[in-house]
Amino acid sequence: MGRRRPALLWLALLCASSLAFASCAAGLRLQLTHVDAKENCTVDERMRRATARTNRRLASMGDVTAPVHWAEMQYIAEYLIGDPPQRAEAIIDTGSNLIWTQCSSCRPGCFSQNLPYYDPSLSRTAQPVACNDTACHLGDETRCARDNKTCAVVTAYGAGAIAGVLGTEVFTFQSEKVSLAFGCITATRLAQGSLDGASGIIGLGRGALSLVSQLGETKFSYCLTPYFSDAVNTSHLFVGASAGLGGSGGAPVTSVPLVESPSDFPFDTFYFLPLTGITVGGTKLDVPAAAFDLRQVAPRQWAGTFIDSGSPFTSLVDVAYRALRAELTRQLGASLVPPPAGTQGLDLCVALVDADKVVPPLVLNFGSGGGDVVVQPANYWGPVDDTTACMVVFSSAGPNTTRPTNETTIIGNYMTQDMHLLYDLGNGVLSFQPADCSSM
Repeated sequence: MGRRRPALLWLALLCASSLAFASCAAGLRLQLTHVDAKENCTVDERMRRATARTNRRLASMGDVTAPVHWAEMQYIAEYLIGDPPQRAEAIIDTGSNLIWTQCSSCRPGCFSQNLPYYDPSLSRTAQPVACNDTACHLGDETRCARDNKTCAVVTAYGAGAIAGVLGTEVFTFQSEKVSLAFGCITATRLAQGSLDGASGIIGLGRGALSLVSQLGETKFSYCLTPYFSDAVNTSHLFVGASAGLGGSGGAPVTSVPLVESPSDFPFDTFYFLPLTGITVGGTKLDVPAAAFDLRQVAPRQWAGTFIDSGSPFTSLVDVAYRALRAELTRQLGASLVPPPAGTQGLDLCVALVDADKVVPPLVLNFGSGGGDVVVQPANYWGPVDDTTACMVVFSSAGPNTTRPTNETTIIGNYMTQDMHLLYDLGNGVLSFQPADCSSM
């Protein structure tokens, strides 16, 4: 959070310019749509797509120097860029900072998207950022180009890399207009299907170039509708004054302190949590609390526990995953059935009609400084066909056992469906509250 002050200074300079923007006193409210909602996918197709996204993410983690901050997000926001406005869609990602979209000058090799590329030449409000501007020195994603005039954007993700130039532009989120620095991307090298047709990403991380930091806000919240719901209901993201907890009928709130990154941590992005253990069906798993701690495991390699709106399913450090699998095997006993033919990476399954009856709740224990977050069976098991439900928690070792085991625990968005999550950055707290997200 050390870069927040220059971000606020730069935002103040923008607000003092001749451009007129609508007030954001009420905060921003964005509608989010699941990427599979427009595809008319069946339940088992959605499961396969989400499992494939999770496995691709895990497979890439052994090659990065910190927990990978690439997110093949399941929920996208629709918004407008420029004046006159051009439509765009972006994946909303708490695991990265940069706001970016592919631009009309993108060279061959850029990924296909559902909407036309953004064309800055058609907008009266598009402005380039020079290499000596304050905005060019706010984050690790930007640097001066070789001409020492242009501010370049170069960012590597687990799924590949992007490059382009930094600019400022008017973004319209529903009725609110704000000016933001963003990457106008002209070259991409990403795994096929990484963005599922979206135009780019809106980063919500802790870095200075994220949406939250650029707006100078200290809180945001989101509430994600169930992934496998038959109804196509929009989810919502709230930034600033509009962010808060309402919940369903005064549902209890669990507040957890965010873990501060050490001074030598290489990325100012992730929301690390003080997970100390996991309980399932009333039994505490025999896993050392240190297995979940934020720690350096090798030169320039870190591990810990963080929450990531961009990971579909949760992955546990391998020692915790093995303990969870063993305990559930013991508790479920004769209720277990073989995974359906053709599925991969699913270890534990039961008959779909029995899932609500036999699968116990899972509890994330956050120790004396936080509390316990109860995860209902529907938030860590899911239907894989018409007759079978399987556990959708994976080992962070990933499907490729030939590479070194990754020691990171990632709490994915499937585990937080129908929960209202409030990130109170001013107080360093993340709060969880059960909610009916489709009614918000």
